[in-house]
Amino acid sequence: MNGQALLSTSRITKAYRGVTAVKDIDFDVRAGEVHALLGENGAGKSTLCKILSGAVTPTQGEIRVNGETVSFDRPADALAKGIAMVYQETSLVPALTVAQNLYLGDEKFFNRLRGLYIEAQQFLQSLNFGVDPTALVVSLGAAQKQMVEIARAVLKNARVIIFDEPTATLTPEEKHHFFSLIARLKQRGVGIIFITHALEEALEMADRITVLRDGEHVVTGDKADFDRDKVIAAMVGRSLSEELYGATKEGRQARPPGARVLSVENLSMQNIVRNNSFSVFAGQVTGIFGLVGSGRTETAKIISGVVKRNLFHGGDVKLDGRSIRYKVPRQAIRDGIVYVTEDRKIEGFFETMSIAENIYSGFLAGDRKSGIVISHSQMKALAETWTRTLKVKALDSDARMVELSGGNQQKVVIAKSLVQKPRIIIIDEPTRGVDVGAIAEIHGVIARLADDGIAVVVISSYLPEILAVSDRILVSRQGRIVEEFSPATATPESIMFASVH
Repeated sequence: MNGQALLSTSRITKAYRGVTAVKDIDFDVRAGEVHALLGENGAGKSTLCKILSGAVTPTQGEIRVNGETVSFDRPADALAKGIAMVYQETSLVPALTVAQNLYLGDEKFFNRLRGLYIEAQQFLQSLNFGVDPTALVVSLGAAQKQMVEIARAVLKNARVIIFDEPTATLTPEEKHHFFSLIARLKQRGVGIIFITHALEEALEMADRITVLRDGEHVVTGDKADFDRDKVIAAMVGRSLSEELYGATKEGRQARPPGARVLSVENLSMQNIVRNNSFSVFAGQVTGIFGLVGSGRTETAKIISGVVKRNLFHGGDVKLDGRSIRYKVPRQAIRDGIVYVTEDRKIEGFFETMSIAENIYSGFLAGDRKSGIVISHSQMKALAETWTRTLKVKALDSDARMVELSGGNQQKVVIAKSLVQKPRIIIIDEPTRGVDVGAIAEIHGVIARLADDGIAVVVISSYLPEILAVSDRILVSRQGRIVEEFSPATATPESIMFASVH
């Protein structure tokens, strides 16, 4: 790594409707380095990177590329200067194939699809990305879409690549390939800006770390100057390690089980969920841990009516001892079973609607008497109550969801479910893509729900989270629950062993 700044900013500021998103930010990325950009949701990370990539025009300040002052009116201007951004929410065209998306905008005058697919196949293989170039993007999973986004940026020969939460949807094996790709890009002298909430990844991968808080620069330094506690303290102004995952075996008593409210018996769906059986109790947090493909999410969706189990030999689900089989989620909601999706962007909210409208849509889904009558005063009152309860940071309840940070979007999705007054709430990956400050708040919400006697099921791929919030821990493997642990005796090693062996 050399000291040359490929891209730098001086006193960059951006304000929306009079509210400052970033203020007087000085930042740079050098050739052949990974520069991690950290901060809570709403700290200004994505805004700064959108300015650097030409998607947002700054209110004031200066951008320099290789020492030359530049201005960008659109992303194409930034790309022409060698700056590409890989967004957390992909910007691919769903109706086109993978290969067509890779070469979109760079098509040759005479363009043979067969040759395009062969070229794309060779390129994807060189990156160790197992994606079919002939597949339509709409048919891909979230991880594969992310791979195509990354491949497209590499294909453009960008000198600076900005990654916004690139590993959030990747499996451990896919992450390994991604980190190998980052190492190869560094060797080629590419500058990498890396936005992530996974602090361990930042501390492992980054050469330098910059922390933003409330839209302002807090600190920049070499990786060696930081550890997890120092990063968190810089992000939120205080140490959150104890608040987040400090509920040790000695420090927190597991809640005793209340009444058995849900029983799952030999549940099966194709080859994904296989003879799955477990129970859920009122007033407890039941944590379910498992690797990608272990059937956790599919089981939750069957219970809540999002997908259907096998018609024959599909097993049984009992609510208070009564067999249930829902055709649509509305039926489950009216029985008091609510599922909070792991994919808030696609399934969790209406991005062009306001906070108030999203929360009220949840109320209408669960209210038997509301029909199609909409009360604007009731909508406003509900929004004010829940935004205050969950500490949603926004200009007001009329702010559109697309304007919120990821953590605040997640809080609204949870509010949209809680307004339905559930007896059983299943929260899938509650803190994925959420900053450390919001994590503590969401964990607090989960604890209060259980204290109020609600049966809470938390599905998470993050072991410290499972150990911190759960009163009992279930491990899922190959489509069924294989082992149960008490938080008092569970260790990360024993849980991980059960999930893979």
